[in-house]
Amino acid sequence: MLLEITAVAANHAPIEWAALGLTPGIDLGFFTLRWYSLAYLAGIVLGYWHLTRMVKAPGAPLAQRHADDLFFYCTLGIILGGRLGYATFYAPELWTDPGALVSLWHGGMSFHGGVLGVLIAITWVTWRGGLNFLRIADYIATCVPFGMLFGRLANFVNGELWGRPADVPWAMIFPADPTGLARHPSQLYEAGLEGAAMIAIMLTLFWKTQARFRPGLLAGVFAFGIALARFTVEYFREPDAQLAEFAARTGLSMGQWLTIPLMAIGLLFVVRALMRPPLGSGAPSPA
Repeated sequence: MLLEITAVAANHAPIEWAALGLTPGIDLGFFTLRWYSLAYLAGIVLGYWHLTRMVKAPGAPLAQRHADDLFFYCTLGIILGGRLGYATFYAPELWTDPGALVSLWHGGMSFHGGVLGVLIAITWVTWRGGLNFLRIADYIATCVPFGMLFGRLANFVNGELWGRPADVPWAMIFPADPTGLARHPSQLYEAGLEGAAMIAIMLTLFWKTQARFRPGLLAGVFAFGIALARFTVEYFREPDAQLAEFAARTGLSMGQWLTIPLMAIGLLFVVRALMRPPLGSGAPSPA
């Protein structure tokens, strides 16, 4: 797919998304296994795999049984929080149509709602297990970018959440766009910044530094970094149709307004973590 995009872009002509040969999923005859669902599943499973590796590293604040609980409850938090957050912040009309509200395969997940769902899940598991909330949040935050990468790629494969009109060589025409204009493939920008870049940052901090021994540092870096990435990409992303007037009136999109407090919270946690002495790097904390 990347080679096709590069080849067409070299001719400085808008790329027809439909010409990339993307399909909604695997047709099993009686059922279509959608890439959108598989992408979220891949992100969650990869995040769980990485969490199990982190649990085995020195100083882990949780045991494998806690990782299993977190996998289950965070998955619920991502799905329920992401979908309900999307309905609340971006498409309130879904609340009046239960059938559409549960139709996750059509797309429509809110990052901010997913974050709230995951925070509720972490709160529940840490309270029940007597664990340190900040340290568990650090470990989960390190794994979340895997889901962000696959989720944004899923948006691209679905041909949804496209960018603003553009004349760059890699601009694309999406068949679901009624205007027929060439647009930024902002889903790929988000996959790169929110996904690939944050994976590189978080894994480097966890495995190559002592960041995991400063409670709240990894969670703060994640919150600030992911919010900054989202704020930046929103300049290239087309606001949801029902919120276009809101963006024009306020000067910022709904996504940008929602990321500002997240950036502030992330920065606060980073400063707090750096001002306090790190935990002993050799002794694991109680799990």
